[in-house]
Amino acid sequence: MAEYITTYTKVHFTPLDPKKEDIRIEDIAHALSLMTRANGHFPEFYSVGQHCLACADEARARNAGAYLELACLLHDAAESYLADVTRPVKQHMDFYRQTEKKLLGLIYERFLGRVPDTEECAFIKNVDNTLLYHEFYHYMGERLFDEPMRIFSSPRFVTCNFAETEQQYKERYFALAAQVMG
Repeated sequence: MAEYITTYTKVHFTPLDPKKEDIRIEDIAHALSLMTRANGHFPEFYSVGQHCLACADEARARNAGAYLELACLLHDAAESYLADVTRPVKQHMDFYRQTEKKLLGLIYERFLGRVPDTEECAFIKNVDNTLLYHEFYHYMGERLFDEPMRIFSSPRFVTCNFAETEQQYKERYFALAAQVMG
């Protein structure tokens, strides 16, 4: 059995030994548009790609700047190569978390020029948790945290066409990358 996956753009990608030059925004956008949030347990399909776009919208609404907006768009990009694992399970999977961290670091280097620093990572995590809170409240009527998470944007929690989500993700990436990377 091969040690690689074949991506949407036909790259033979080795998740355990990733190469920065093999990471493609087209693969990330395509895969995330087809991956479901909450491991498929929401009452309707809501993709990881939609979640990432909503995180980028939240960063914009907080006036975080193009760099952090792009970082929020990319924060789940490693899942396009590794798949998602729910938080209660992931916290016990040291090897997976290390692999994901390494891959996400390469993704950030490729598309942001550097890995976000500690303060920036805290901002990204807060945005991610804010959207997680509101997604679960909307879809499941469940409050995941003791305190409500203030949201600055107006996310749309609806099922979107996969191709439209993929296109929106790529367009958002290219617009932000032009600002961040020049």
